[in-house]
Amino acid sequence: MTEAAAAPAKDADGSDIQALAKGGRTNFFGFLLRLAARLPFLFIAGRLYGADDLGRFASALIIVEICGQLATLGLKRGLAKELAREQRADANVVADGLLLSLGLSAAMAAILFVFPTPMFPNGMNAPIDRYLPIAIVMLATTEIMLAALAYRYDIAATVRSRSVVEPWTLSIMAGVFWFVPGLRDGGLSLAYLVSVVAAAITALVPMLRSYGLPHGWNPRPMQLASIARDNLPLALADAIEWGTRRLDIALLGIFVSPATVGVYYVAQQVASLPQKLKTSFEPILGPVIVRKLNEGDYPAIARQVCQAGFWIIAAQAGIGLALGIPGEGVMGLVGPGFVAGTGALAFLLAAEVVASTAVVSEAALIYMARMRNLALSVATLAVQAGLSVAAILIMRHFGLDELFQAAGVAIGLMLALAFASFVKSRMLSRLLGEPISNFRWPLVWAVAPAVLIGYAFKLTPEWAQLALGVPAILLTYGFVIWKRGFGPEDRVLFKQAGKKGETLPHAPPPR
Repeated sequence: MTEAAAAPAKDADGSDIQALAKGGRTNFFGFLLRLAARLPFLFIAGRLYGADDLGRFASALIIVEICGQLATLGLKRGLAKELAREQRADANVVADGLLLSLGLSAAMAAILFVFPTPMFPNGMNAPIDRYLPIAIVMLATTEIMLAALAYRYDIAATVRSRSVVEPWTLSIMAGVFWFVPGLRDGGLSLAYLVSVVAAAITALVPMLRSYGLPHGWNPRPMQLASIARDNLPLALADAIEWGTRRLDIALLGIFVSPATVGVYYVAQQVASLPQKLKTSFEPILGPVIVRKLNEGDYPAIARQVCQAGFWIIAAQAGIGLALGIPGEGVMGLVGPGFVAGTGALAFLLAAEVVASTAVVSEAALIYMARMRNLALSVATLAVQAGLSVAAILIMRHFGLDELFQAAGVAIGLMLALAFASFVKSRMLSRLLGEPISNFRWPLVWAVAPAVLIGYAFKLTPEWAQLALGVPAILLTYGFVIWKRGFGPEDRVLFKQAGKKGETLPHAPPPR
C-alpha cells in the first residue's frame, strides 16, 4: 500500500478514536452526575426504609430488569447494524424496533402482573409492589430509543436520561413517598416506576427531534419476526451479561435473609458506579466497530477495542481504590448496619476492574462470532453460579454468618468475570489476528502510591477518610497514570472536540 493510500485509513482511525473519546467524555460527565444522585438514594433507602425493605425491593428488580433486557431483543446493540444495512427511512427502522420491543415487554409485564410470585421470594413490602412489571415496558423502549440516538452519536441523550433524570427522580421520589400516608410501605417501588417513566420521556423527546415520526410506515410482522430471530443471540448475550451482575442477588435471595440481601444490594450499587464507565464507550463503540467491519479493517478494530478498554480499566481502578479503601466509611453513610458489607464491596469493586476486558471484547464479538460469544456468556454464568453456591455452602459448613456468605458470592462473581475476560479476549485476538489486552504496567505504578495514601488516611477519623482521603487517592492515582501511563492518543479523551487538527465524524445522515 502506498503512503498516500495509507493516510486516509490512518486519519479515519484517528477520527474513530476521537469519536470514542468524545462519547466517553460526555458519558463520563454523566457518570459523575449518576454518582451524585445514587448516593442520596442509598442514604434514603437505608436510613428510612431499612435493609429488609431494600432487600425485598432488590429481589423484585432482578426479575423486572432481566425481562426489560430480554424485551430489547438485542437491539440495544444490534440496532446500529439494522440501521446501517436497511434502505428504508431510519425512522421506519426505529419504529419497527420499538413495536417489536413494546409487544414483547407488554406481554412479559402482563404475565408477571398475573403471576407475581417469582418477583417476591421473600414477600412484598406493600400491595403496590405488584405494579412493578410496568417498568419492563419503560426499560425496554428507552433502551431502543437511546440506541437509535447513539447511532447518530447523540450520547448526551443517554446522559440526560440515565444519569440525570432517572437516578435523581428515584432519589427524590423515594424521599417524597416516605412522607405520604398510605404510600410509605410501597415507596421504593413507586419511586422506581416514576423514575423509569421519566427516563423514557427524556429519551423520547430527542429521538423524535432526531428521527421524526415515521412516514409511509406499515408494520411488517414477518420482517419483525426476522429481526427478532437474527438478534436473538444478541438479546441473550445482553441478558446474560446483565445477569452476571444480578445472579448474586438472586442466589442470596434464596439462601439468606432479606436484611443481608439489602446490605449486599447497597454494596453492589456502590460497586456498580465504576461499572457504568463501560457505558461511556459502549454506545459509540458499536457503530464504530460496525463501520470498520464493513471495511474489513481488523487492525483498526483491535486498536479501538484496546484503546477503549484501557480507558475503562484505568478509570475503574482509580475509582475502585477511592471507594474501596475507605469502604467502611462509604457503607456507613447508608447506615451503621451496612458497614458489615464492606468485604463484599471490596470484591465487587475488584470484579468490575477484571471485567473490563470482557466488556470491550464482547463489543466486537457480538458482530463477529455471535453464537460463540453467547456460549461463552452462558459458560460464565454457569461458572459464577457454581462458585457462588459452593462459597455459600462451604461457609455455612464452617459456621460463618450470612455476611461472610455474601462476600463469598462476590468472590464468585469476580472469578467468573476474570474467566470471561481471559477467554473472550483470546477469542477476539484469534478472529482479528491482532493482540487484545487492556493491561499496561503504568497501572501498577499508579495503584501503588494511591494505596499507600489511602491506608495513611485510614489512620484518620472517618470524616477525614471520606472528605480528604477519597480526593487524595484519586489525585495521586490520576497524577501518576497521566504522567506515566497516558500517551498522546490516550490524552485525546481529555481534549475538547473542535480544537485545531481534531475532527470528529459526522453522524450518519438520515434516510
